[in-house]
Amino acid sequence: MALNSVSFMSNQKIQKPTLTGQRFKTRKRDEKKVFDPTQFQETIVQGLNQTGSDLDAVAKFLDASGAKLDYRRYAETLFDILVAGGMLAPGGTLSDDLTRTEFCLFTAQEDLETMQAYAQVFNKLIRRYKYLEKGFEEEIKKLLLFLKGFTESERNKLAMLTGILLANGNISASILNSLYNENLVKEGVSAAFAVKLFKSWIHEKDINSVAGSLRKVGMDNRLLELFPANKRSCEHFSKYFTDAGLKELSDFARNQQAIGSRKELQKELQEQMERGDAFKDIIASAREEMKKNNISEQTMIGIVWTSVMSYVEWNKKEELVTEQAIKHLKQYSPLLKAFTSQGASEILLLVKMQEYCYDNIHFMNSFQKIVVLLYKADVLSEEAILKWYTEAHVAKGRSVFLEQMKKFVEWLKNAEEESESEEEEAD
Repeated sequence: MALNSVSFMSNQKIQKPTLTGQRFKTRKRDEKKVFDPTQFQETIVQGLNQTGSDLDAVAKFLDASGAKLDYRRYAETLFDILVAGGMLAPGGTLSDDLTRTEFCLFTAQEDLETMQAYAQVFNKLIRRYKYLEKGFEEEIKKLLLFLKGFTESERNKLAMLTGILLANGNISASILNSLYNENLVKEGVSAAFAVKLFKSWIHEKDINSVAGSLRKVGMDNRLLELFPANKRSCEHFSKYFTDAGLKELSDFARNQQAIGSRKELQKELQEQMERGDAFKDIIASAREEMKKNNISEQTMIGIVWTSVMSYVEWNKKEELVTEQAIKHLKQYSPLLKAFTSQGASEILLLVKMQEYCYDNIHFMNSFQKIVVLLYKADVLSEEAILKWYTEAHVAKGRSVFLEQMKKFVEWLKNAEEESESEEEEAD
């Protein structure tokens, strides 16, 4: 049996190994394309040179080229060319060894109308190729960091364009982060750029729209950072931008600083109350802040009221919250009294109380009891209460609160009449 097996094996033709293996085709999607923007730049530059300064023709060329060229891959190169005429090296200089075009943003006329026309080119391009949105915003951020590498005229054009793009909603106000770069701020480049940018932005929209966009990205309280630390004051900001013809921006910044100061003061007041500081110390500290930040008594009583009411965790049951509020406000009435020396401050406190009781539904039935408490504590005068009742109240919960106050107001009026008749008899 073994012999037969050997005989069988010997009769077989032994296959020798070969070097020719099976060839596998690489699928196109698995091939890695080499990143080479040179050919892309050549094509874009050639097209821009042909279209020249006709921006409608430029927009049509860019629209058509997106179907043939890889905009997604070479977005940065595309935007560099449209802005500066060629690819930018780090720092903002043009790469010398590559072709460039003279038909770009930086070589255009330095006026608002021309920049508006360029903004339309970018707007059409991004609307047509939505995937370019993120890359375009990143490009603007980069260009702002390169400002020192550009001429003054180039910076002015970029600033005007950026303002228009912000107004149109093509980019987010978060791009302004780039302007807080230490070197740009130190050399005054950021502030000068901001003047041109905000002028064109406000020209396209208005200060309210600009303020809304800044608030949306948390930039509304950072405008002073456009200046170095030794010049970072509201006074310097106000003078610089007012002199540049942007008083509305100066007023906005001043208002934001005031809001910031009030928030800080409210936080400090709450911390003092939590620590159990003596009222005389809290009052002295608050008066010092009023003087330092030019805060009126009317503003201060609003801050004090908010601080006093925010300091407590209120009961959620309506029948218990009134009792809790009376006890709490009785304790803090000396603090409220310290900042109601003027009739206008008393009225403002009454309005704040009305709004608070309306906005916090558990307090809807507490309003009258709180007013009576503060009247007895000499925080509110009968004149202020009567004025609030007849003319100074606001719309929030008006009918409910006026009804609550009706009997007390009648009592005040009768007491006032009795007092007057007693005085007449004495005379």
